[in-house]
Formats: sequence, structure tokens, C-alpha cells
Amino acid sequence: MERIKKAIERARKERENNLNPGDNITYVSDNKSDQMENIKYTKTKTVDVNTAGLKRNRVITHTDESIETDAFKRLRTQVLQRMRSNNWNLLGVTSAQAGEGKSLVAINLAIALAMEVNQTVLLVDLDMRRPSVHKYFDYQPDKGLSDFILHATPIEEILFNPEIERLVILPGKESLSNSSELLSSPKMVSLVAELKNRYPARIIIFDLPPLLAADDTLAFSPYIDAMLLVAEEGKTTKEDLLQVKDVLKGTKIIGTVLNKSISTVNDPY
Repeated sequence: MERIKKAIERARKERENNLNPGDNITYVSDNKSDQMENIKYTKTKTVDVNTAGLKRNRVITHTDESIETDAFKRLRTQVLQRMRSNNWNLLGVTSAQAGEGKSLVAINLAIALAMEVNQTVLLVDLDMRRPSVHKYFDYQPDKGLSDFILHATPIEEILFNPEIERLVILPGKESLSNSSELLSSPKMVSLVAELKNRYPARIIIFDLPPLLAADDTLAFSPYIDAMLLVAEEGKTTKEDLLQVKDVLKGTKIIGTVLNKSISTVNDPY
């Protein structure tokens, strides 16, 4: 807890100082035009994804007509309205504790956003202690974000497209114990600045670690535009939410997703 308190103070000071990270990172994208349809990936690897596997892992697809898909389309519309009205393009997704479904929400929101013909999306797995985004696509990457940070592997060698048009994923790979230091390192901050400024129309979603489990998300919070919280019905407590609100003081929270709800009205899971 003492470490989190120190991180809170550091994050608030960084916001006040309006950090201007360097631009020593070159990010390569395949699409430099305004044309969003029929994108051809020439540098980003395309991974064969089994539709049955996606369904088993509760990942939505553009061909899936279901309550789940409709729910994430509604969430997409709400998120897009708030992001565009504020000229934001960097969105973090987190939860209070582990196991509340924030990674799956981040994935399905990214897919729903990519269903928009005028919207490209980059999904970044920043849960560096427990990277899991790639697992939902039944894919084991040879290289992950840690290879970029620690070994200077070019980003274009790490990105993959899961056969979903307009969606690119920057995966994690192995678990790292010093993740909070890496997330706030100059190299990572420079990458985020490059992602934000190179293609302002692209929405970038960061799957972040649970907020109360470690100080990773707090350390990274100064570098995003807004945060989306995921709460699990019957598990996330009022005390957890109050603590999250206090920890994220100064961060724009655009909303809360009620996950694993017994009702089909607000959330599919």
C-alpha cells in the first residue's frame, strides 16, 4: 500500500508537470491513407484465427449476431462519443482486482470499434505481470512488448492482425516482475507519444493491470487520455470502487462496465 501511495504522488506530479516525452521511437503502420476499408497489412503479420476458438473464448466477431455483440456495440458508441468529443485517442481499461474480466472487455471493445468502417484500432497488452490478450486468440507470439522495451525489437515485428479488419494487436509475452518501472520508462513513454501523435484518428486501447493489485496502472495513468473501469457484479465491492476513485483522482474516467451481470440489460457477461 505504501508503494501505491508513493506512485499516486508521482503520477499527480507528472500530470502537473505536463510531461512532454521524447520522440525517439519510430512506429510503423501499414495504413497511411484515409481509406479505412480493405486494408492490406504488409508489415504486420496476420494470424489465422479459428472462429470456433473465438466463440469458446467469448470473443465477439463481426459475423456474430448475439446479445453480447449488441452490448459491445452500444458500449462502442458511448466510448466513441466521449473520446471524439474530447479529441482523445488513448483509452486504458482496468479493474479494481484480478479476475473481473477487464481483458475480455478490452478485447471485445476493440473489436466492436474496429467494426466501424471509419475507425482503426490498436489494442496493447500492458498487463505485463499477466499478459493474456494473445491467449483469447489462441495465439502464442514469438515476441512481445517486453522485447521492444528490453531488447529494442522493432514494433512492426511484434504487431499482429487477428484476421479482423482495422484491428492490430501489440501483445505481451512473458511475465515481468518490474513492470511498473518499465511502464513508466522513457522508452515506453516515447512509444505512447508516438502512437498518440502518428495517427490521431486511431483509437488505442491499453489493457492495464488491476488497479489495486499493484502500482502499474497508476504509474502509467499520466500517459493516457481516459480510463474505462470494469466491475464484476457480486465481487467488486463498494469499498474497492471508492478506493479506485481515490487512486485515480486526476484521471478522466469515462465510465464503468458492469461485468458478469446476472441481467442481460447492461452487460453480456
